[in-house]
Amino acid sequence: MENGILKAEGSLRFFALVFLVLTACLVRLDTQTKFIIISERKATYKDMKAFVIFVTVEFAAAGFHLLQLSKCLIIASVGGKTTGSCPNLAWLSFFLDQIVTYVSFGTFSAATQASVLAIIGESQLEWTKLCDRYTRFCYQIGGALFCGLVSLVVMAVITSISSFNLFRLYSHKRFLILKGQ
Repeated sequence: MENGILKAEGSLRFFALVFLVLTACLVRLDTQTKFIIISERKATYKDMKAFVIFVTVEFAAAGFHLLQLSKCLIIASVGGKTTGSCPNLAWLSFFLDQIVTYVSFGTFSAATQASVLAIIGESQLEWTKLCDRYTRFCYQIGGALFCGLVSLVVMAVITSISSFNLFRLYSHKRFLILKGQ
């Protein structure tokens, strides 16, 4: 059973890594240039700070999942137990998975809010609808946000596996007492 959980965790981390990198690259490389009245204007991800932070966090989360995937591959190649002999490693993995998932969710929410603002505008602040002028830019951001949503769902499943790996080490009869003590 432990080997199956390790394979599932490794597969999910790989998928999370792929979708995180895809999301960050789609946002980072998205640009569109338009000739408006007498000047040329260019829309990039740097126009909204939420996208800049979103790209940074997505790349950082991808790096974290690459390290965790390496951990899974090393443990699988050695043939050892995942965290059965080291509850401290299980706690560390649990907390880091939680932190990465929640920070990614927060930046995803901010990027989604910025995207909605670009679609509908805000007349009271005299912000025009950005997507009326830069439609291809907005479609690509929408695709990137969809990939980001998929990565968040995968990371939520990973945190469930991480919490299972942690809490199966403890006895169900006595709270937070390691099994075998």
